[in-house]
Amino acid sequence: MQFPERFSNLPDYAFPRLRALLDPHPAGGDVIHMSIGEPKHPMPPFVAEVMAANLNGFGIYPANDGTAALLTAIQGWLGRRYGVEVGTDRLMVLNGTREGLFNAALALSPERKNGGQPVFLMPNPFYQVYAAAALAVGAEPVYVPATADTGFLPDYAALPAEVLDRVTVAYLCSPANPQGAIASRDRLADMIRLAEKHDFRLFVDECYSEIWRDAPPPGALEVAAEIGADPERVFVFHSLSKRSNLPGLRSGFVAGGAEGIRHIRKLRAFSGAPVPAPLQAVATAAWNDEAHVQASLALYHQKFDLAQRIFGNVPGYRTPEGGFFLWLPVPDGEAAALKLWTDTGVRVVPGAYFSRDVGGVNPGHGYIRVALVASHDDTRRGLERIHDCLYRKD
Repeated sequence: MQFPERFSNLPDYAFPRLRALLDPHPAGGDVIHMSIGEPKHPMPPFVAEVMAANLNGFGIYPANDGTAALLTAIQGWLGRRYGVEVGTDRLMVLNGTREGLFNAALALSPERKNGGQPVFLMPNPFYQVYAAAALAVGAEPVYVPATADTGFLPDYAALPAEVLDRVTVAYLCSPANPQGAIASRDRLADMIRLAEKHDFRLFVDECYSEIWRDAPPPGALEVAAEIGADPERVFVFHSLSKRSNLPGLRSGFVAGGAEGIRHIRKLRAFSGAPVPAPLQAVATAAWNDEAHVQASLALYHQKFDLAQRIFGNVPGYRTPEGGFFLWLPVPDGEAAALKLWTDTGVRVVPGAYFSRDVGGVNPGHGYIRVALVASHDDTRRGLERIHDCLYRKD
């Protein structure tokens, strides 16, 4: 039997690769998980009550586009958070951002652009669904370095015009996974203007928007509104996984132009899996509440301060502007991850597992990604072990 070749260049996903690297070896201490970005802060206190009150919803097919109450809650949150008015016809409920980042590409990317194969732009390193989406629609993925030299964000404007003119979708993550860099208002405006100049859509992954160190990150929708961009130019993706510590709820949304959302909804009606009604009720309550978000953010601020105290003197270290990952410099990410596991029991991911080789260079090779998702005590113990194992000079 044959299998499709378009996905043949996809490596194994990061976590199967990590298991293959670490699991053949015994842990060198009690295990501290700092690899998967799965928040461990308390869920909102109302989750169980709202779920119980809506259990009968499992007996009906859920609303494909989102219930009126959920769409209104999302609309209200966008207005409070970013000061933008977005009609519910410009919103679509998702099973988390990953589904939307993939399916929006299927719904919105044309098969050809200016007589050639379409191009998808993505930062390197990046969230791996971006590459899978490009290959699924027959686009050429172009991996653009997001390194210290570019402020850990991709410089799409530096690409040749002949490449930019074939772009149909450009991905951006802000705050960035894994580096934690935040795109400023000016940088977002420049990217939107570049998309207008070369006629492509900007897909902005903002799922870490509510985890920040100094100030709330600006949003692509508010910047697009400020500069008068076509609403069809920018689509943003949000989730309750990180904001509300509900990764298992699988609930998020995409917001963009009404015509683009109509295409996404149409495809979803044929091929997608709507969010169950009781989960939509929980999501409605979550988008309407900020108290639990602020409580969680305060815990992350404590962890940012902890990381700064432990790693502040490490050459090349930078506390992330947002998100909950540390992007720690090391000579070799795989060697460092393996040493941490076998010497201390701390589990982290080599940075190269989130990147691609371009011209023989993998920009994640000299890093490890460390998730600050465990309890404060476990986070402290894990960070101290990492420092003593990899950076301490006796």
